[in-house]
Amino acid sequence: MRVILKDEIVKGLKELGVKKGDTLMVHTSLKSIGYVCGGAQAVIEALIEAVGESGTIMMPTQSWKNLDPIDGVHWDADEDQWQLIRDNWPAYDKNITPTNTMGAVVEMFRSWPGSIRSDHPARSVCAYGKNAEYLTKDHDLSNIFGDGSPIGKLYELDAKVLLLGVGYDKNTSIHLADARASYPSKHTCKEYSALIEGGNRVWKEYETLFVDGEDFCEIGKSFEENEKAKIGKIGDADSRLMSQREIVDFAVDWIEKNRV
Repeated sequence: MRVILKDEIVKGLKELGVKKGDTLMVHTSLKSIGYVCGGAQAVIEALIEAVGESGTIMMPTQSWKNLDPIDGVHWDADEDQWQLIRDNWPAYDKNITPTNTMGAVVEMFRSWPGSIRSDHPARSVCAYGKNAEYLTKDHDLSNIFGDGSPIGKLYELDAKVLLLGVGYDKNTSIHLADARASYPSKHTCKEYSALIEGGNRVWKEYETLFVDGEDFCEIGKSFEENEKAKIGKIGDADSRLMSQREIVDFAVDWIEKNRV
């Protein structure tokens, strides 16, 4: 198995189009990159080096297990145990709460020195660098992915999206398009999470846009047919770099034409 060094990752990022000063939303799979010498730490260091001191890295740090069992997130628990989960699931603590199936890089990034994590108990993001505080502050319970959310702020900053060894099904920015688009089946839903309110743990109800990502891969395929993404290799990983504004604007149009 070939050993991949941090310098090779930095080189791959630059060849793909990552530049100093970029604000970069990163979705990554360490396994897809290959045998990285230094693992997740080396990947994070490479990303920070690529954007430089004037740049920003953001990643999704979702802890979606902190949602109601009725949503299917606790599939290994019998229904007669659901109330126990509601009553006892630990309240979200951005310094402690682990991510759920976000990968080794994200799990390390959430506690990286200098990184800032948002306050959403189930759909948080974490950022490091120049725009980190702006991106992560005021992550409203009900506004998970819309304008004014961390994903919406990426659009304001003309950020880039990096899919490092993962597909468009992981491209969180398309949820901003979902929030902006108009289509007949669009609807909200009630969600619940454990959080601290007034110094006490509460099981909080909030209303938010129903998250629908089943067609994200179709959107990505159509987006690339229009030659909108830069495609290359980083380590052994098939990777894609794109303008966040371009993928969001394209996805709004696609959703409004194709969703019923």
